[in-house]
Amino acid sequence: GSSMPLLSVPKEVAVGTAMLGIAFATGVLAGKYPSLVFGTPKSSKSFIGKNSPLWQYILDHSLREHPILKKLRLLTAEHPWGRMMVSCDQAQLMANLVKLIKAKKVIEIGVFTGYNALNMALVLPDNGRVIACDINEDYAKIGKPLWKEAGVEHKIDLRIKPAIQTLDELLASGEAETFDFAFIDADKESYNEYYEKCLRLIKKGGIIAIDNVLFSGKVLKPRKDDLAVQSIHCLNEKLLRDSRVSISMLPMGDGVTLAFKL
Repeated sequence: GSSMPLLSVPKEVAVGTAMLGIAFATGVLAGKYPSLVFGTPKSSKSFIGKNSPLWQYILDHSLREHPILKKLRLLTAEHPWGRMMVSCDQAQLMANLVKLIKAKKVIEIGVFTGYNALNMALVLPDNGRVIACDINEDYAKIGKPLWKEAGVEHKIDLRIKPAIQTLDELLASGEAETFDFAFIDADKESYNEYYEKCLRLIKKGGIIAIDNVLFSGKVLKPRKDDLAVQSIHCLNEKLLRDSRVSISMLPMGDGVTLAFKL
């Protein structure tokens, strides 16, 4: 991996906050979509608003961003859909969890420009791998040169096809219970299926992180015609009673649930 130092860059973060807007206050939606639009913009509602001094304090006193991660974040900010990037503080937590459990094999469902994939790849051992699932290569092409610049391109295995297909291929090739960590952040209607397949692929003691579980607060009153919110709410209800995992739901970004496989 790269030996470049981690940097705490409050001023740069402030610039990024202004540029990315709600992306820092909420999580990302990126996955398989029938239209060209790759994700669903969030509402401006968040638990701690993007202009909140308290939220800026959190960033100023916790974010340590690799210089190439910062470069990719600012590059993503220039994209019309840049606000759909995973929040930087949440990506840092994912990387810390990956490092904590000494993960070697990681699955990411929903890559966008690859900020989170890069974050995890930076902390994986040299023989570690991120199986990065997405259906749109155009966005990943933004991050690819920076994966290479960071010296971790060989750790990111980008699979451009429906994620369900990739997960089924991994299961069919005998890779059940060989992965350490999974991050689910794609189309919400498929979340339950992603979760079930990842649960089979993850080792006991491994972690599945599920993004957007609060969906801008819409889970409080899910509309019957909103399939995305209905799917999230149903999975949240299921996870509460799922004896196969221990869980923690965190009000970070757009809400993230950590499921620890028992």
